[in-house]
Parts: sequence; structure tokens; C-alpha cells
Amino acid sequence: MLKHSFGIICIVLLFMVAACSSNKNSKDTDKKDHPIIDRDLPEILEDGVLNVVTTYSSTSYFLYRGQPMGYEYELLKRFAEHIGVEFRIVISNDFEAMHQMLMNGEVDLIAHGLTVTGKRKELVQFTDYLYLTHQVLVQKKPDNWRRLRWSKLQKSLLHDAIDLIDDTVSVRANSSYLNRVENLMDEMGGKIYVDTLPGDLSTDKIIEMVSNGEIKYTFADNNIASINASYYPNLDIRVPVSFSQRMAWAIRPESDQLLTELNGWIDSMKDGVAYYVIYNKYFKNERSFKRRENSVFYSINHSRISEYDDLIQTYADTLNWDWRLLASLIYQESRFNPVSESWAGAKGLMQMMPQTAERYGVSDRTDPEQSIEGGTTVLNVLWKRFIDIPDSVQRIKFTMAAYNSGYSHVVDARTLAEKEGIDSYRWDECVEESMLKLSYPENYNKPFIKYGYVRGIEPVSYVKQIFSRYEHYSQLLE
Repeated sequence: MLKHSFGIICIVLLFMVAACSSNKNSKDTDKKDHPIIDRDLPEILEDGVLNVVTTYSSTSYFLYRGQPMGYEYELLKRFAEHIGVEFRIVISNDFEAMHQMLMNGEVDLIAHGLTVTGKRKELVQFTDYLYLTHQVLVQKKPDNWRRLRWSKLQKSLLHDAIDLIDDTVSVRANSSYLNRVENLMDEMGGKIYVDTLPGDLSTDKIIEMVSNGEIKYTFADNNIASINASYYPNLDIRVPVSFSQRMAWAIRPESDQLLTELNGWIDSMKDGVAYYVIYNKYFKNERSFKRRENSVFYSINHSRISEYDDLIQTYADTLNWDWRLLASLIYQESRFNPVSESWAGAKGLMQMMPQTAERYGVSDRTDPEQSIEGGTTVLNVLWKRFIDIPDSVQRIKFTMAAYNSGYSHVVDARTLAEKEGIDSYRWDECVEESMLKLSYPENYNKPFIKYGYVRGIEPVSYVKQIFSRYEHYSQLLE
């Protein structure tokens, strides 16, 4: 009987061990419950493109007077130049969505100031921290706060996080702010009610909601709260709700070589002046922030690029182009300055030369409408000359290159491409390379080249920069 019982106990123990082993394996599987993406730094370098997700916000990435700007944007631009690639941005304000894009291989990097937490470290690899901050309570002062005595104003505000017990805080879903509320309840031993806001709301927008009285309280990183409070003086952000926290970018757990490169670059940036200039520009410069907030050409508040948007839209229709593409070309030409004049004598929004302006009936090149009408007429003429180009995007690029360097030089570049067995119907990586070759005498002196030397880097850079800016316009403006 004793032997029988002992046998049963052994069998039970074996099942328990097996179950534990099965659970352990299940947990290990859960940790790796995503496809392994075979894309690290070598693949990025070979591809020539770094794919990035960041937030659309007043500090990370936005448009101002037609120019992409932002803390993350400027650092990304420098890092991409450092490793010799281009970068493409997609937008999300939700960490869960960002993480999904990262794990699916849609992006290589989450370039956003993420709070480094234990939970997140189980999901991603963090770079060395970019800066330190802490979270603060954002609360609204009374409507008549300017007329209140100091003592009465102080009584109307919370002064310690513990005062939030039995009150409500509104925070974004899947955010470090939500985690902080949960941790705060545990630390204080009291209940805080959570109003969970949509994950795609930016921190800037939520802070604005507090200022407008739509919600009572929220949490925000101190540097973001400070720059926004400079614009909304009815906000109080003095109550800390966390210790110092590290803010960093994130990559896939398998991207070790990219992590090494990023960390080396971050260390070198911190040793120089540029890093601190960029940080102060977006998190400390209150005057610049207020100027952007008050501008109608600030994409966070308005879907406008310039004061000539209506004219650009009208004349873009005559080309059947996206108006944002034409706007990008005009920015490239004049930065929307109607009296801009080049060293060669080109003038106006679309930088028309005197002979060209006279030919197309433009009497005043500094008049915005005359300039845009004349410039789009020239573009239309060039577009029709490239009727043999079957792909519409490539045809636009040929048209732009001809607008910049002259139609004849583009014809020469196509002829050179054809003679060398290169696709003369494609600008990207084909005719643009031939255009670069026409800067050298061994190429522009060939007997079949009719129009000689051209500084090929100018039309090549011109087309690339217009389309790069157009990508930003397309992301941020309807």
C-alpha cells in the first residue's frame, strides 16, 4: 500500500514539473511572440533608408512656414547624415502602435522621448538616454487668477501629489503617464480615478485641454509642460509626481549593431554644442515657441504652409499636381519670399529670369500671382515636352530638373544615359546619374552632347529636396 501511494505521488510530481516546464516555455514563447525581423544596421545601410516613427507634436516634429522642424526631426537628420542614409518618417502618438510598427519591421526606430521603464525594457532596446526629466501635475488656475490674492490663489491649487487621492486624472492610454498614476496609487496607498484618453492624442493637446477646462488634471514631462505653460499662463505645473526619469529612443531587441551606432553617436553629440542648442531650441526657448503658436503657418494649429496657399492650390490644378508638391517647389525656389532674387538675376516666388518672364507675359516678377501663374505655365510647357515618359512621377521629376537646369541639359543627360545603356525614361538612379556626369569634361565634351557643361549636382539635389519636403507636407497637411 505504501509503495502504491509513493508511486502515485511520484506521478503527480512528474505532472507538476511538466506543467511548470510547459508554463515556463509558454512564457518564454510569449516574450518572443513577434516575427524576428532580419534588419539591422547593415541592411539599413544597404537599403539607404532609415525608417522612423515619431510623434506629431510641438517639440518632436511639425511644419513651420513650410520647413520641417522639431527636436526629434533635427536629431534624426543629423543621425541619418552620420550613417549616410536618407530617413523616412511616419507618425503615431500611441506607444502600442509604435511598438507594433517596430516589431513588424515597418520602422527601424522609435524616435520619441520615451520614458525608460522596466515593462518597456521587456519589449524593446533603449538607446542611451537623450535627456532627463520628471513628470509633473498639470492643473488649471481659477479663471480670475490674475485678480486673486496670492494666498487665495494658492488655496485653489493642489500642492502635493497626495492631494489627488479620490480625485480624477486624465492621461493617454498606453503611456508612461498612465503607469505613473498606477504606481502613485500604490506608493500613496490611495485611490486615484483615471480618465483614460485616446492613445493618439498628443501631450500638447491634452495640456491644451486642461487650459481650456475640458479636463481637470493631467501628467506631463516637465520639459514639455514648461514650454506649453509659457503659452498657457493659466496653467500650474509646479507639483512633481515622479523622480527624474531617463528619456530615450527605442529599437528592436535584435538590432544590436544599430544600437551600438546610435549610442556612439549620442555620446559624441553630447560632447558637442549642437545637441544642447537643439534641446534649448525646442524645450527652453519660450519666445520662439510663442511665435510659432501664434502663427497661422504652424502646422500643429493650422493646415497652412504659406500665405500663398490659395494661389498655389489654384495653379496646381492647372498642372494636375498635388498642391503640396508645387508648394514644396516654390519653397525650394524662394522660401515663399516674393522679392527674393538670386545671384543670376532670377526673381520672385518662382525665381523667373527676365527673358523667361517677358516671354510668358510676366510684367512684375515680384507679384505673387503673376510669378506663380508664369512659373506654372513654364512647368506645363516642360511637362508636355516629356510626353514620352510613361510614369507620371518620373515625368514630374524630369519636368522639375528641366525647370532648374534647362530643358536642353536634361535632353543631353537622357542622351548620355541611352548611349551608356541606362534607362533614359527614369530619373531616379538613372538619368540623374547621367546629369551628374555632365559636370566632367570627359562626358560633356562627347560629340553627341550638344549643350556642354552643367553643374549636375544642382538639378539632382533640387529634385531630391523638393520630393523629400513633399513627403513631410503629405504627412502633416491634408
